[in-house]
Amino acid sequence: MFTQQLDLTAKRVQLLKDAIPDVRAATVFWDAASAHQWKAIEAVAATVGLRLAGIELREEPYDYERALTQAPPDHRSVLIVLTSPIFYRDRQRLADLALRRRMASMFVLREWVEAGGLLSYGVNLPAMFRRAAEFVDKILKGAKPADLPIEQPTKFELVINLKTARSLGLTIPSGVLSIADEVIE
Repeated sequence: MFTQQLDLTAKRVQLLKDAIPDVRAATVFWDAASAHQWKAIEAVAATVGLRLAGIELREEPYDYERALTQAPPDHRSVLIVLTSPIFYRDRQRLADLALRRRMASMFVLREWVEAGGLLSYGVNLPAMFRRAAEFVDKILKGAKPADLPIEQPTKFELVINLKTARSLGLTIPSGVLSIADEVIE
């Protein structure tokens, strides 16, 4: 199984604009592992009227508070966090930062939204794990790994945290809520 995050970048930006139609600017956290995603989001943001302030994080542990101060003030109402193992590990810190700073947030996986983030759009990890188990089963039954196809995920999910939306004073449009795979109350 292989997931190409670049393909999902445009969809995330569009869903963010659909959920918060008035948003005009956002801060984007990225690092070495997500540099290719930063280039992709830069390219697509202008097509939906979104200005971005990209903040590259380099030295661990990442100082998210300090990084946020590097963004222009008018970009500090929305935080977009790209895909990275370090960002995933720090998902609770990132969700807490966004809530504490009263920032709407767009993340990659549901775990960020479960931690208090506003929105996520990405692959459904349990579905990917089930497919991986099917591949393991085939290999255990004698299939050669080299003969098995590389697959892209086919199940994606939009998760929205309405509790977070309410705390930020946001109303998510009903059209966006209707396409969500899960709404956390």
